[in-house]
Amino acid sequence: MLHPSSGFRGTRAGVTEGTGSSLENGDPGKSVPRMRVTYTCASGHLTQPVFCELPEDQIPAEWECRRCGGAATRDGLPPEAHSTTEEGYKTHLEYVKERRSGEDAEAVLAGALERLRARGVLPDELLGDT
Repeated sequence: MLHPSSGFRGTRAGVTEGTGSSLENGDPGKSVPRMRVTYTCASGHLTQPVFCELPEDQIPAEWECRRCGGAATRDGLPPEAHSTTEEGYKTHLEYVKERRSGEDAEAVLAGALERLRARGVLPDELLGDT
């Protein structure tokens, strides 16, 4: 899993304060405080990205392993072991199922079929339900 902000949180070697738009108020040539964070994937690979000095709650819990591409965590446990309140990607059908019950779906389908039959688009014999 590629972390959505992975390209924006890391720093490159030689970054100094005052060279970026967010660090305009610093002394030119002064080094930006940095920290190295260690992540371990399920295969045991270590990944150590460098971040600007960040509060603990802003450091990502997961990072993409540079060797195998798997999810790496700070404590070495698989991502499934962590309780997350974050919901993953949902399909359109999953959102619809949250809003409608099975009975609602049957009613909507019956109404749509009736409208199609009334317009002559869908013959009654096609589905064999008459």
